[in-house]
Amino acid sequence: MDLPSFAVSWDYRCPFARNAHEHLITALRDGADWDVTFLPFSLVQSHVPEGGQPVWDDPDKARDLLALRAGVVVRDRFGDRFLDAHEALFAIRHDRAEDIREELVVRAALESAGIDADAVFAEMKEPWVNEELRRTHEWEVATHEMFGVPTFIVGNHAVFVRLMTRPEGDARRARDTIEHVVAMIDERPEINEFKHTTIGR
Repeated sequence: MDLPSFAVSWDYRCPFARNAHEHLITALRDGADWDVTFLPFSLVQSHVPEGGQPVWDDPDKARDLLALRAGVVVRDRFGDRFLDAHEALFAIRHDRAEDIREELVVRAALESAGIDADAVFAEMKEPWVNEELRRTHEWEVATHEMFGVPTFIVGNHAVFVRLMTRPEGDARRARDTIEHVVAMIDERPEINEFKHTTIGR
């Protein structure tokens, strides 16, 4: 299926973002010819009260942004390794239940993906990283009133999507899942909310 260009937000804290991004990663590795933009979104910032100090300006919150900042650096400076690092950072949080606010944990995830963690952490000290997080998050909220992850953006439509499954290595399942989500957003914008009343087991 030919999909329009689309974007998907992430924060490594969220298990539903992990599910959606695993589908994306699995399908892209299998050769899915999609034009996907990966957008960071800070769940910590989304809970800052109005008028409160933004997390990117608060030294006490620096640890809360550690993994997200690492993901941005890999996306923009080591793009050929992004999918591997992205998967590893989600896995170390949700499969291994480790604290992604800890530098050693983030370093371990990066190194497991074959990335020079020293190079990533050196780049994370540069001002552009926080500026990119701030700019992207503020744009997401101002333009699309985004509140959580993963949010898919297709054209002018932004939709928070909660996927309950993981691809478990099944590329066909991953492709079908993402294609159905994007097609529904693109072709059926009149459907504003669609939610099962119970969770299937």
